[in-house]
Amino acid sequence: MSTIFTKIINGEIPSYKIYEDEKTFAFLDIFPQSPGHTLVVPKVEVDKIYDLPDDYYNTLWATAKKLAKHYENILGKRIFFKVIGTDVPHTHIHIVPQDNENYTPKGKKAEEAELTAIQAKLAL
Repeated sequence: MSTIFTKIINGEIPSYKIYEDEKTFAFLDIFPQSPGHTLVVPKVEVDKIYDLPDDYYNTLWATAKKLAKHYENILGKRIFFKVIGTDVPHTHIHIVPQDNENYTPKGKKAEEAELTAIQAKLAL
């Protein structure tokens, strides 16, 4: 059975896509910890990041780096990464803009208008 992330990559579940290449897909988290909170996932279903084939592992981090630099330029905020690996059995990196005023540790469901506005601002 496909993970929710594979369903998002395949377009079976709608998402607020930020970036896509041959091996990775990045989209906004609908329960953001701060505006612009993004998930970067490989296009292969592998549960643990350290079990990814090297080419996917390297591309995943290269995509996260590319997006972090882009976000920092657009948002003017420091960016941090989180690799937790317990909520969905599909490797992913959280990209979270540091926003001390709007940071929500557990995240709260974002409104569609908020997601659409930040998607338009950040998409590559």
